[in-house]
Amino acid sequence: MSVEKVFDELGHFKRFQACLYFAAVFQAIACGIHYLASVFLVETPNFVSSVPGNITDVLYGNVTASSLEEILPVFKSGSGPLVVKTAEGEQWELSRCRCTLRINPRHFSYDFDGNKTVKECTGNFVYDHTEVYQSIVTDWDLVCDKEWLAKLCQPTFMLGVLIGALVFGDVADRIGRVKILMLTSVCQFGFGVAVAFSGNYYFFVVLRFLLAMVSSGYLVVVFVYVTEFTGNKVRTWTSMHVHAAFAVGVMMVALTGYLVRVWWIYQIVLSICTAPFLLFCWKFPETPFYLMAKGRFEETEKLLNVIAHVNGLECRLKAEDLLEPGKREDGKSLLKGDTEEQSSKPEKKLTIVDLFGSWRMAGRTCTVWAIWFIGSLGYYVSSLGSVNLGGNQYVNLFLAGAVELPSYLVGCFAMDRIGRKKTCAPSLLLAALACFLIIVVPADIEILIIVLSMIGKFAIAIAFGLIYLYTCELYPTIIRSLAVGSGSMMCRVGSVVAPFCVYLADIWIYLPQLIVGILALIFGVLALFLPETLGKPLTTTLEEAESLGRKPSKMNDRLELNQHGAKA
Repeated sequence: MSVEKVFDELGHFKRFQACLYFAAVFQAIACGIHYLASVFLVETPNFVSSVPGNITDVLYGNVTASSLEEILPVFKSGSGPLVVKTAEGEQWELSRCRCTLRINPRHFSYDFDGNKTVKECTGNFVYDHTEVYQSIVTDWDLVCDKEWLAKLCQPTFMLGVLIGALVFGDVADRIGRVKILMLTSVCQFGFGVAVAFSGNYYFFVVLRFLLAMVSSGYLVVVFVYVTEFTGNKVRTWTSMHVHAAFAVGVMMVALTGYLVRVWWIYQIVLSICTAPFLLFCWKFPETPFYLMAKGRFEETEKLLNVIAHVNGLECRLKAEDLLEPGKREDGKSLLKGDTEEQSSKPEKKLTIVDLFGSWRMAGRTCTVWAIWFIGSLGYYVSSLGSVNLGGNQYVNLFLAGAVELPSYLVGCFAMDRIGRKKTCAPSLLLAALACFLIIVVPADIEILIIVLSMIGKFAIAIAFGLIYLYTCELYPTIIRSLAVGSGSMMCRVGSVVAPFCVYLADIWIYLPQLIVGILALIFGVLALFLPETLGKPLTTTLEEAESLGRKPSKMNDRLELNQHGAKA
């Protein structure tokens, strides 16, 4: 009997599990919030360089005004300079990063054929506050030669995400899931509020980096936590819909960004959205998988009694019922629900090289890694780039989050009915098609471009959500955690690359879509060559795993472990 027997006896998703699940997933909303908050934190409004002296008159083509603030809402960079006249009689031509002084002008007009003196910007800028009242760009003048500092904010955050996933995922296996959930939740609130009072750019980046680490740590551990508290009948749905909470966080960023246009207030509001979680997270119990793996049998029995009581059932299970007769299972085996006999010989230490043990496994690993990468890259490019699609940027980002909710429902139904491969490959190909269509659609048809972008986000969210499960099923028990861990690493690499990909729009507006589209097309075709795992038992040896791609499985040993249990 394995630890999975707990759910057969006490319910797969009854009152106790439901309360824990929705409470834990509620805090995952904060992860979506902080991952995408930079969209409006580092927003750059329209601006021009300023000049010394008081400006009395402004010309922009045929438009006249008495101040720069009046004319900035209609000013377009690259369409000509602003011509201003100061109280001292000087005339200047102003652009974003350059000022040009007219020499001995006779009249104040927009056109001038005389001599000019070009001067680089002096660090004084005037910003259009119509849409963005205050961002870190306007506070710290992160424009012109400092523009790269603003663009570095999101990549450094994603680097923190990568490191946080590595650090907290490992620590959670050592000291427990609940301790990490509590630590990262408290730190998310603390670092989130501290960012608002960072004072200067460098403190801001450091605090955001730490915030990224704890946000990533919570997201990684909460997947394991909800997996270990829900039975195999619902585990696909419960683990998949942790992503839905992340999407709700994206929607909250859009709503808060629309209502609050001052960056530090915006940051505080976002940070306290999930603060109520801190009031009861300390009551969370440790998972039965972890307790049994650590040999804490007395605590396990107390937990079983609590689960039974809350679920309105009688507990007939004892901790020893979860052990093999006459011996104690290896802790790692318990975490995975593996009821195979454990060899008395010391196990061989496996490395990443074992994922490439044969040509078949090497090809499978490369394809899986590619899907992890494009899933993350496509997801964040479509999310971060949604504000540049045209139309209302707040509505666009809200739709980018909202479209994920039905995608996970469709993904779950499709995976259980037509299979993992037949869901993954078409979703990537659909994302590629949407990206290519965005390129050929005329730029003035904004509504069609937005619709195609949302279709692409819908498709890539399905592939991104199912790859967690698919990876677990494609690899045998002995290297399953290694496969998921290495795939997650490729996912984080994709998230680090994504902001740079979005910035390529400065070179050509459709370059991000072209890159994502080409990669999604290639990897979608490669996904067609992966074996199907729907309806097949999880494998325990490399030989069994390789047989997935050659012929129908004839294994007699049917494991009770659900698809996501391996992530525990």
